[in-house]
Amino acid sequence: MKSIKIFSLVALVAIAAGLTAFVRLKVSTPIKADDKGFAVIELFTSEGCSSCPPADALVAKIEKESNGKPVYILAYHVDYWNRLGWKDQFSSADFSKRQNEYAHYLNLQSVYTPQIVVNGKTEFVGSEEGTLRNAIHAGLQKTSTTQVELTIAGMEAKQAVLKYAVEGADKNTVLQVAVLEKAAVSKVGAGENGGRTLSHVQIVRKLQQLTLAGNSGTASISLPNGFDSKSWEIIGFLQNRANGTITGAARVTFASDNSTAAVK
Repeated sequence: MKSIKIFSLVALVAIAAGLTAFVRLKVSTPIKADDKGFAVIELFTSEGCSSCPPADALVAKIEKESNGKPVYILAYHVDYWNRLGWKDQFSSADFSKRQNEYAHYLNLQSVYTPQIVVNGKTEFVGSEEGTLRNAIHAGLQKTSTTQVELTIAGMEAKQAVLKYAVEGADKNTVLQVAVLEKAAVSKVGAGENGGRTLSHVQIVRKLQQLTLAGNSGTASISLPNGFDSKSWEIIGFLQNRANGTITGAARVTFASDNSTAAVK
């Protein structure tokens, strides 16, 4: 029950700030195509959490609006809700661990769902649309001095051969590579969302950390069961392991023949 109590505490904070967030929504700046920065949006969610579907719907809305723009959404399904009646099929202890790492970086006393972290620096309740839009706007306005380019050079069994090129990264920077399923639907049979059909986007199915070997390199990326080149993609982002800040990101999609990919 710890996670429920944690969210209740955060909910009180959210209620206190709710009117402010609502007002910000009315004046927030739309996502623009000509901005020079980027926004990496990491959502921590769970099918077992009744407060999470609004956050899932929000990131789906943002994903649709930001098509073709440097906005990168990653939805991690944590596993600590599984013991409360429903096992989330997309959940992983690795994602719960990642959320706890952010608690350390951001000096938080505990974790909760739904939580969003933007560019590794700003966190808030995942259903706060005004706050999210303002964080995206801020990220897009700030020009990044660090760049990453990704190419899928080929496929080997259950692995993708990923080539990367990096500029401006310091010695504390690693390349985080997320393999994502773009969309899925689940019918929840028990727990807080029992009886509901939930839709998800940008579901992280695998997260792999690469140590940079100079300014370029090649790595084998494991592909989870159920991989389909037409409905999956890879997002890679540069992260400072000393403070959690994300300094650059890129997306690469799989070609239909499973052998090449096109960078977006």
